[in-house]
Amino acid sequence: MIQIKNLTKKFGTLTAVNDLSLEVSPGEIFGFLGPNGAGKTTTLKIMAGVLVPTGGDVEILSFSLLREPSQAKALTGYIPDRPFLYDKLSGLEFLHFIGGLYGLLPNETDREIEERLNLFDLWDWRNELIESYSHGMKQRLIICSALIHHPRVLIVDEPMVGLDPKGVRIVKRLFQKESAQGTTIFLSTHTLSTAQEICGRIGIIQKGSLIALGSMEAFSKEADWKAKGLEALFLKLTGDMEEEFLD
Repeated sequence: MIQIKNLTKKFGTLTAVNDLSLEVSPGEIFGFLGPNGAGKTTTLKIMAGVLVPTGGDVEILSFSLLREPSQAKALTGYIPDRPFLYDKLSGLEFLHFIGGLYGLLPNETDREIEERLNLFDLWDWRNELIESYSHGMKQRLIICSALIHHPRVLIVDEPMVGLDPKGVRIVKRLFQKESAQGTTIFLSTHTLSTAQEICGRIGIIQKGSLIALGSMEAFSKEADWKAKGLEALFLKLTGDMEEEFLD
């Protein structure tokens, strides 16, 4: 479903992503973890077609982002870590605008929009300008917009930022439902408990390189780390654990 092939991205002399290769299967929720500056957001922006790689390629359902970007992007939904919204549009206008970008007619999206906005308690705000929305409401709106065209692949960068506990629970259940229906979800998050709860596999990136890859079950069987959980393993692998925590 997703194939990342020898992906490299350089900014001047800085290598943000270094020869990254991995595959994600259909319907899988894949967790992409790493410390700040590890290359997670750069990788996701390349996958979403926002950045062009220095080397390598990404294929979405066998469509190359370099050779067939329109086909690949049409199958992809993207939830960025810092979403851009048009503040002078209402929530309803924004979702119709996004639907139009994917070639959907208003009557094709009306029911979908109503269902999504109700799910996130935004229906009563549908005609209000986005500038009046709280940060959490804007985050919920961008999640709605990413799903408006029923993407086969969902690329998600820190989806829980600004969400209250109810919103976090809704998003987790939504991702699990989408996954069960065959949507592939590539999820970057600092919330390790979320990754541990909903991801089938995780990859850990550091300094642009993949340093660990495997199923949650395999990681949980790591000697001495089962009781301490994913956080302890993550800190150990990335070298950020203090000595006293290891005792």
